[in-house]
Amino acid sequence: MSPVHQPRPALARRLRALRETLWPDAGITQGQLAQAFGGTKPLSISLISSWENTEKPVAPPTKRLEAYATLFATRRSLDGGTLRVLPVGQLTDEEQARRKGLLEELLWLREGRENVVLPAAATDIWTFEADQNITIVCARLPEKYRQHLSYADPESADFVSLYTYADPDALIELFGHIRSRNPDNNVKFCTSEELVADDFTSHLVLLGGVDFNSVTRTVIERVKLPVKQVARKADAEHGGFLVEENGDPKLFEPKLDSQEHLLEDVAHFYRGESPFNRKRTVTVCNGMYGRGTLGAVRALTDARFRDRNIAYVQGRFGDVESFSIISRVPVVGGQGLTPDWTLEENRLHEWPEAAE
Repeated sequence: MSPVHQPRPALARRLRALRETLWPDAGITQGQLAQAFGGTKPLSISLISSWENTEKPVAPPTKRLEAYATLFATRRSLDGGTLRVLPVGQLTDEEQARRKGLLEELLWLREGRENVVLPAAATDIWTFEADQNITIVCARLPEKYRQHLSYADPESADFVSLYTYADPDALIELFGHIRSRNPDNNVKFCTSEELVADDFTSHLVLLGGVDFNSVTRTVIERVKLPVKQVARKADAEHGGFLVEENGDPKLFEPKLDSQEHLLEDVAHFYRGESPFNRKRTVTVCNGMYGRGTLGAVRALTDARFRDRNIAYVQGRFGDVESFSIISRVPVVGGQGLTPDWTLEENRLHEWPEAAE
């Protein structure tokens, strides 16, 4: 007897994200998918809708998930103006690999971790292979910001070590997410001053930028990344991220009002091969202010946005080893909002450039 699959809202969200946000300019409809999957006998639009329904999700059979994986493995599915599922044998090696990873992801979302082994970067960029160490590194809050806090004084009976950390809100958000995604891994956090030699060769996740975090500065100097962070009160009043566009320098700056209230921060997300261990990764979540750093983290942890942002990353960058996104983080009522990377106006700079 075939196993009974419990329909999962996460699978429904992912299928919808593939259709709507993997190639947002294509405007793929449920009707087009019904035609592509059914061929001479189109499926019903209501059936496609049921697979995307997060309230009462219906789990597609394996055959249909294979069709999803094949179709969304290559943009050539759109060639000729009619959406279609190419024969698997016509896919390139790169497209075959993308199809394999996507199919494993969809089966995992349908059936659960215990039945399918999830590849490292398939459904969630924060999912790593089992038993690999992960180290989250924050800057230590500078002394001038700690000197009047008894909770940050190790000599005080009220001492709490987290008060000595910069970006604690981003740390709490990300540590919980990574721990939940990687129950079999050793996940630790520390300040840049507490990092030991073996931590450098683990998966490194760096919070905060070159102003405070010396490890971020060290890593950025060692990787091929065409983005430079300009420290606050240095080359620009509020700093920013400096890139070259068409041979000309361009600085993406935060926006503040006349009373120095933050209106919009700038977030930088970078993922690449670690310069200290080619079998591990380094990830930088950075902002010019704390709300930018938190925005870089929440882009891929916030349940309301992470599926669409992950789908955008996979569709935009494919299997490249390193990529970078600079995005806006609007600040409303003092709170930074999660950036939606599927909206073009939110993406300020992307690297590497899209292939022609």
